[in-house]
Amino acid sequence: MIKMVDIVIPVLNEEAALPICIDKLFSFIDDHPERDWRIIVADNGSTDRTADIAADLAKDHLNVFVMHLELRGRGRAIKHAWGNSEADVRVYMDVDLSTDLRSLPDLVSAIVDDGHQIAIGSRLTNGSKVVGRTLKREITSRCYNMMIQVLFPNTKWKDAQCGFKAISGTAAENVLPLIKDNAWFFDTELLLIADKAGYSLKEIPVHWRDDPDTRVKIISTAWQDIKGLMRLRFKGRPVPPSAP
Repeated sequence: MIKMVDIVIPVLNEEAALPICIDKLFSFIDDHPERDWRIIVADNGSTDRTADIAADLAKDHLNVFVMHLELRGRGRAIKHAWGNSEADVRVYMDVDLSTDLRSLPDLVSAIVDDGHQIAIGSRLTNGSKVVGRTLKREITSRCYNMMIQVLFPNTKWKDAQCGFKAISGTAAENVLPLIKDNAWFFDTELLLIADKAGYSLKEIPVHWRDDPDTRVKIISTAWQDIKGLMRLRFKGRPVPPSAP
């Protein structure tokens, strides 16, 4: 049976990158008709022409939909789009498509065919390949993921931050209401809460190419991530219903 898959693209002032992203996505999913694909552009507070371009893309493509949020926050955009989806599998990926789309079928298959509740792209597991990443970002990422392992020693995944994740519909409905963060810590909080309930997770090695135009402010984002980890470690993680 063909499963519905929603691909969420969170965007903030991405008028140049968005059309390129959608063209590449359509080229890819046209070659993979085994799924019922939909693309959700989740615009969170853009002030450039992103909203107009997204609307034009939705007019040109029947399976492109647009959501607008006045408040900014990457995590907020994903939560809103995933939470309002009725798809069997809900994916999100970054608009720059730093993660090679060839890993997308494996990401979806991990949930549809293998029965996992969550699947994540990983740049830190065997078989992955990272191109063009600065030493500063590499060290920051590895230190952050090591900190997760120290604070939450039972976690088995290695890369919390790769912008390439999928979740089953049931798991999304159980976990999303418990996530407090609306920014970059969203990914880590999602995984740690799901871990608490024993949800099955598969880590997919990916080919990842660094985007030199990244909007991530490394120092401030890292500090917010650390505060999020402390909150979950010392105030406790909420517990969703048992694994579906």
